[in-house]
Amino acid sequence: MRSAPAYYRTVCFRAMILSSNFPDNLRKIVCAVAASLCLFAATAARAQTQQEPDEQPVVVNTNLVILNVGVADRKGGAVTDLSRGDFNVYEDGVKQSILNFEPAASPFSLVLLLDMSGSTLNFRNSLQLSALRFIDALGPEDRVEVVSFNDKVETLQHFTTDRKKIAFAITDLAKGRGNTYLYKALDYSLRQLAKEGKRRKAIVVLTDGLDTEMSNLDRETASQAKTNEEAVAAVKPEASAALRSVLDAADRQGVTIYPLALPSADPKNLLPLTPQQAAIYTAARARMQGLADRTGGRLHEIRRLEDMGRLYAEVAADMRTLYSIAYQSSNARAHDGKWRAINIEVTRADTIARSRPGYYAR
Repeated sequence: MRSAPAYYRTVCFRAMILSSNFPDNLRKIVCAVAASLCLFAATAARAQTQQEPDEQPVVVNTNLVILNVGVADRKGGAVTDLSRGDFNVYEDGVKQSILNFEPAASPFSLVLLLDMSGSTLNFRNSLQLSALRFIDALGPEDRVEVVSFNDKVETLQHFTTDRKKIAFAITDLAKGRGNTYLYKALDYSLRQLAKEGKRRKAIVVLTDGLDTEMSNLDRETASQAKTNEEAVAAVKPEASAALRSVLDAADRQGVTIYPLALPSADPKNLLPLTPQQAAIYTAARARMQGLADRTGGRLHEIRRLEDMGRLYAEVAADMRTLYSIAYQSSNARAHDGKWRAINIEVTRADTIARSRPGYYAR
């Protein structure tokens, strides 16, 4: 069967030929109809051409690895005046060629992720004021998206540099209560960051870390434990599929995650605990530590609510000291699922580099 565009092209061609046999008054009508058919054929052909890429998507595989790297001197002070030539990157002991380098002053796209579950109701005002302090400490070209989560994950303000819009989202739109779907919120945030192209990326998340779904699974896993030690040993925090999915997605984009852990879920503050509670709270804190360690961020534990603003400011200051480095992995086994260890050397004496330790080649 002929396609619609081809059919209409044939019809309009025949109509133009036959029109020569009609009287003048009919010839004008036939010509007008023929012209309309030709226009329709051209439009349909263009539409069919535009649809072809959707029918046969082009998939591009790449081994590009993106790192955010902090450098400090022996006293712990940030070193921010380095250049591409000051860095050597090794993957599994093999030196890699740096394809792209961005200095510490380059802007970020970041998601400010706010836990609006029931466990944060008692200190919402402190949370919001501290988040505002964080925004004030960012650079003028940093783009921020504000996302809240409880039973649902919701964008309150899409990526923007407009500080007034960001502040309004934090103070007036961030509301609610309910369960804590932290890892769904992290997954959502990573998908939002994927739309930001090649900019440097980060997630700053304020939460107690007690994801509702994971807590239920941890409780079931530790249900037969008789002591706290048995319960904690029964749960393997790093084995969580949701956690692995988030870490793999962060690896692919080079996203650094900064968790700010609220004191409400610190197991040291909740003694005595049942064995199941010990497993849940310990695993939740271990996963937050894993988020920071694997992505090159830092876990900030909020021991007192009055420290929240200062720790937010420390995160902003830390982000302004990070360099971004991208390299194409020379490993021939691109996606074998194995761990790739990353080591970064800085040629300047008496300096130490900090970044994520590696990635799984999935």
